[in-house]
Amino acid sequence: MKPTRTIVLAIACCLCFINSTSVLAKGKAPLEVGGFVLGSDVGDYPDAMNTNFLKEMVITDWHGFRKGVISYGICKYPNKIVRIELKYEDQTKEYFLKLLSEYKKQFGAPDEWKGDSFGILHIWKWYFKDSANRTISLLLQHNLRNPNESIGNVVKLSYTDMMEEERECFNQMCEEKKSDKDRERLEQLKKPDWQFLIPR
Repeated sequence: MKPTRTIVLAIACCLCFINSTSVLAKGKAPLEVGGFVLGSDVGDYPDAMNTNFLKEMVITDWHGFRKGVISYGICKYPNKIVRIELKYEDQTKEYFLKLLSEYKKQFGAPDEWKGDSFGILHIWKWYFKDSANRTISLLLQHNLRNPNESIGNVVKLSYTDMMEEERECFNQMCEEKKSDKDRERLEQLKKPDWQFLIPR
């Protein structure tokens, strides 16, 4: 008597389950790399410096934008917005071309092309000076396949000079807070160590 299709499928499913569980159970799951442990408290690492010189505020579902990140200063320009990055709700290439047409009407031809040569990532940039002679960059981007960039259509508006000044101010503030003992310990932390390099 031939086995029915249901029995064959059931046996195949059982074999797949046994095989997958044996793969999952193989070895001990790594929880640590670089001295940092998954699930541990971030406060357990006093030697790791917070080098994020900007704070961020996230917005969602905002006047035709799906999501956005507003970055502001914490040192030289505390609470002043220095970068705005917004993702449009419509992610299509057609919408990107419509946006690009409207941008050109408003600001003229772009100053720079930053996309790739494969036609996957499209980035057009404009540069301006405000009334205080501060540099402003405007970027319009389309990307649906590059995982290293924001997916969809994105606009970024930045005070580039102010961002650099904010970074320098923050780095200087961090440097001034270090004692000689801190500097000595940080030099030790630079040395490669196999117990930190391989997940365990």
